[in-house]
Amino acid sequence: MTLVPVSEARAKAEEALLKAGADPHNAALQADLLIEAELRGVPSHGLLRLERLIRRISNGAIDPRTRGRHDWRGDGLLHVDGQNGLGPVVARAALDAISERARRLGVAAAAIVGSNHIGMLSYYVEAIAAQGQVAIALTTSEALVHPYGGRTALLGTNPIAIGVPTSNGPFVIDLATSLVSMGEIHDRAHRGQPIPEGWALDAEGEPTTDPERAKHGAIAPFGGAKGYALGLAFELMVSSLAGAALGRDVRGTLDDTAFCNKGDLFIVIEGNSGQGKVLSRYLDLIRQTPPEAGYERVLIPNERALAQRAERLETGLPIADAVWNAVLKLSEEGKP
Repeated sequence: MTLVPVSEARAKAEEALLKAGADPHNAALQADLLIEAELRGVPSHGLLRLERLIRRISNGAIDPRTRGRHDWRGDGLLHVDGQNGLGPVVARAALDAISERARRLGVAAAAIVGSNHIGMLSYYVEAIAAQGQVAIALTTSEALVHPYGGRTALLGTNPIAIGVPTSNGPFVIDLATSLVSMGEIHDRAHRGQPIPEGWALDAEGEPTTDPERAKHGAIAPFGGAKGYALGLAFELMVSSLAGAALGRDVRGTLDDTAFCNKGDLFIVIEGNSGQGKVLSRYLDLIRQTPPEAGYERVLIPNERALAQRAERLETGLPIADAVWNAVLKLSEEGKP
């Protein structure tokens, strides 16, 4: 494990993306998302992803200069052809457009297809909530999750994030409908650590604690039948609005060459500024509730990630040696 100053990690990631062909705006935005994931303790969506992104640029599967093409299908519904662009770049351009439209209409949505992996969804909804609007984000992925009672991967991890403005800053949740992300399993493999029982099945549909075997198998849905139902509903909804592929037909976030055909959906709703203090008081009431035995205190979702972010801004980012060595090589050569 290498402890890397945040400024150095950000600079090296940007340099690698610039050398791979991204323009300064796009390189900075993509690097920022990767660094934010590291800061918040989500390495599965952090610098681990950089080498694959650059391989995909090298192979022509990502256009690192586009921001996507916009087509308004109605006053409040934007359809985005991502033009194979970097996921965060296409997503932020779409969010900027619907955020402005929601100011006027009250609500607006963007359905995106043909973009690449957008990473940590909280990154987007937190930014929108910080400017006083409610945001919902959904995205799909390759078939990585087995249906409840099944043994084969047929659904994406299909996460959801929600951001709500309060007078004390955004309230944010970000969770997959799978028990974990495939990126977390890849991170465990990089670190040589086993995965807990119940996370995944291997390629033969048998339970495994070996992350290498899990990479070729299926992740469990969270919460059993409930997580399966939500994940399936989200996949159907995103695909219907974006025109994205479904299930085993989805490609492009876990390989180096296929054009990405998953979908993303963002919804922005104009906030009620008068409710900010009411929401904050309610969250404080939850924080102050007596904790269950074995817990120091009751936390609000995202608080642990924000505390970790503040700490790592001071101490640096703990990055797996293999990942950091790859980042340094990419920043020097611009290719894997």
